[in-house]
Parts: sequence; C-alpha cells; structure tokens
Amino acid sequence: MTTKKTFNFLVDGGKATGGPPIGPTLGPTGLNIMSVVNKINELTKEFEGMKVPVKVIADPETKEFEVEVGVPTTTALIVKELHLEKCSSNSKTEKVGDLSIEQALKIAKTRYPLSVARSLKSCLKEVLGTCVSIGVTVAGKDPREVQKEISEGVYDDMINAAEGVSNGT
Repeated sequence: MTTKKTFNFLVDGGKATGGPPIGPTLGPTGLNIMSVVNKINELTKEFEGMKVPVKVIADPETKEFEVEVGVPTTTALIVKELHLEKCSSNSKTEKVGDLSIEQALKIAKTRYPLSVARSLKSCLKEVLGTCVSIGVTVAGKDPREVQKEISEGVYDDMINAAEGVSNGT
C-alpha cells in the first residue's frame, strides 16, 4: 500500500511556476512538476492577483496527484473586489476604498465555508472587522457602525436572501 504525501503551498492565483516553492518541494517525489503547476493554475485562475492556499496530495509510487484549492484571505478578497493597489498603512486616518453591503456579503459567502462563524451574519461581521483593519469603509460608513446595524437586524432580509432562507419559515 502506498502512502500519499500532502504538500501545502501559497501561490499567486493562475501564476504558479515550477520554481520555488513548488518545484524543489515536489521534485523528490518524481511527479511531473509542470503537470502539477498547470493543474494549480487552471484551478486558481479565477483568483488571479491573489495569494491562494493550495494543497497537493501526491502518491510518489503511482505519480498520481490531486490538487485542492483553498479560499484566499478575507483581505485578498476585499482588495480584489475593490481593485485596490494596497491596503491602508494607517486605517484610522487613511481610507482606501468603500465596499457595498452586497460586496461584503459576496465575500462573506465565499469565506463562510472556511470560517469559524456560526452563521453568514457572523461571517459578514468578520468581513467588516477586516475592513476596519485595512482602511475600507462599508456603504460609506465606518464598518463598526455597519456591524451594529447588522446586530440590530437592519440587513436581515438581504442576509436571509443570500442564504436562500425565506422569512416565511
């Protein structure tokens, strides 16, 4: 029986190469490095411009492998959504972008399966917390203000619609 080996990498979406860290790490397994890199790039192209966690599960004996793609960080998703060059270096005074509630909800839905949050509503608050730390406002307001509004139920209909939950249940 063969034992599979698992390798974890953080790659640029759609732009992985056979160089470090992938090539040197997988080289000793005898896998076709370019096949692995091409598969990673195919699976991560939608995250172009972002760092994406990738797991390669390889069987050194049969030379077979599979690639599992993780979800980029909340910060990376916000930066991509707003087409930002960089985050704020002083989030208290410098604001670099404004996220709509819909955009924040879209990011929360992407992150939710990996989040420790117990609900999409809680995950949305986590996204807003990240906005605070990187100098992004939400709906033209301080994200902490929007978090309070979420707690008060202001956006419940929108969140329930995003979850596919009707108010009649």
